[in-house]
Amino acid sequence: MKTTRREILQRAGAAWGGAALACLPARLVAADASADRPRIGVCDWSLGLAAQTTALDKAKALGLEGVQVSPRLVGDRLSFADAAQQKAYGEAARRTGMQVASVGLALTNSFPLASDPRGPAWLEQAIDSAAALGCRTVLLAFFGKGDLLDGKKLKTRDVDEVVRRLKAAVPRAGDKGVVLGLESWLSAQDTLDILERVGGEAMAMYYDVVNSTLRGYDVPAEIRRLKGRICEIHFKDNKGPQGKGDVNIEAACEAIREIGYKGWIILEGHYGDRDACMRANAATARKLLNIS
Repeated sequence: MKTTRREILQRAGAAWGGAALACLPARLVAADASADRPRIGVCDWSLGLAAQTTALDKAKALGLEGVQVSPRLVGDRLSFADAAQQKAYGEAARRTGMQVASVGLALTNSFPLASDPRGPAWLEQAIDSAAALGCRTVLLAFFGKGDLLDGKKLKTRDVDEVVRRLKAAVPRAGDKGVVLGLESWLSAQDTLDILERVGGEAMAMYYDVVNSTLRGYDVPAEIRRLKGRICEIHFKDNKGPQGKGDVNIEAACEAIREIGYKGWIILEGHYGDRDACMRANAATARKLLNIS
């Protein structure tokens, strides 16, 4: 049975004290009064605590609001597919007051979604895990072995297979109120083309300001073009804390404000002192996005 938008919002609002609403696509979040501003979280792997519930404790100590969590492989299954793991994260969220912002499926960098036979099962497990953990975004990464580019050209066969597998997963995601976010590496246009081919509101773009900067894209222009299609944002720089690298973070944040984005801002990466870098980047995000 297809889940209605009202049911999705009701279920999200009940999950761990309304933890999940900011993970929905911007066009849905904007309509909900509880998402009145972006929230700031952090990737668990950037804390050195990948797939560990203690990442929520660390996020709390850093003054953040949530964590993007990353599963590990247990045999051929995602660790978060285990009910005991889901329960442990639920207990950690209640204990700390932190939220699980999203599930990061970065293992597709090493095991390409376009070719690994386990990919479809991982998509199902990631969707189910996100719903069980109280969040509504699954990040899908396409770097390394999973890169969909050959130089500057798309790998047509790989893209076709990714589209086929995503199409098969979208009904499950839609039923559970989960959004599959394609992390930026392709251009905004190439990503939008994939989203259109897959179809449905269970697909969006996961925007990473460094990835797109390093690819030579006009980040502010892309963000404006993607209004309503960004489910979450990775906030970082490539040579140090924000403002020390190549990202024009002021211009990027101006565009983020202009499109009315109210989803999660997820800190990723660190340079030097991990805690100091996270605190500095969080302060920059709060200042430039007018988050009080």
